[in-house]
Amino acid sequence: MRPAPGEVLHFSEDPTITRFVPHVAATARQPEAYVWAVDHDQAPAYWFPRQCPRAMAWAGDRTTDADRAWLGPHRVHAVEYGWLDRMRDVALYAYRFDAAAFRPLGDAAQVATEPVEPLGPPEHVGDLLALHERAGIELRVLPRLWSFWAEVTGRSLEFSGIRLHNARDA
Repeated sequence: MRPAPGEVLHFSEDPTITRFVPHVAATARQPEAYVWAVDHDQAPAYWFPRQCPRAMAWAGDRTTDADRAWLGPHRVHAVEYGWLDRMRDVALYAYRFDAAAFRPLGDAAQVATEPVEPLGPPEHVGDLLALHERAGIELRVLPRLWSFWAEVTGRSLEFSGIRLHNARDA
């Protein structure tokens, strides 16, 4: 589930939203109100239940051969065993938007500062495990994320962590 050219996506467990109004998210690091979306490359980071903690890693331009070998040939997403059933059962939806209404914010997000309406009804994302498999993303299921996170952030890999405050204690 990725946006088509000229589109961005917003993922939600709520299939009833008809209009997205900018707001300041509870976890926001900036005071501005936005509608958040992601582009093609960032979409896989949101193939999870909303509150699911996840750690993600992939090779970048500065990644050493040793770190590539440690990670393996794929992008890797890691979750905790305690979230596996929720990943199987969640009803996740994707809302499509015209990308022209959004602008980049940092490396990962697209934001709109005015209300926006989806291009159509939300699409059920479907089986999240199968989505990862089809995209060639290795999904690692771990007792806890913290050792993986420490290893990833200490290497020359690109990485992202979302909802890590929901991860089990180390």
